[in-house]
Amino acid sequence: MIYVWEKIAKNQLKIVASYIEKRFGLKREREFKQEIDKAVSLLLTNPYIGALDPLLSNRSKTYRFILVNKLNKIVYFIDNKTDIIHISAFWDCRREPGGQTKHLK
Repeated sequence: MIYVWEKIAKNQLKIVASYIEKRFGLKREREFKQEIDKAVSLLLTNPYIGALDPLLSNRSKTYRFILVNKLNKIVYFIDNKTDIIHISAFWDCRREPGGQTKHLK
């Protein structure tokens, strides 16, 4: 399996990484990126490890999520026809979830 970051997920990740760098420094931002890499590697070895996302249960795709740390999660779905993991969103778990789900189909 391979993975693909959707454009909006990439942008969300960049915003959070930029905030971490400005607020906590370059070292913490690098550690954050390592946490992301570790979570994505885990998905590649076991794509169904993520729990079904109850906020997205009424969507046309079956969205799952994996926690990166206490504050962030990766939302993804698996395209079984092409064996691709689509990373659809990168969420800050402290924010209102309703506003974060709008772009997901």
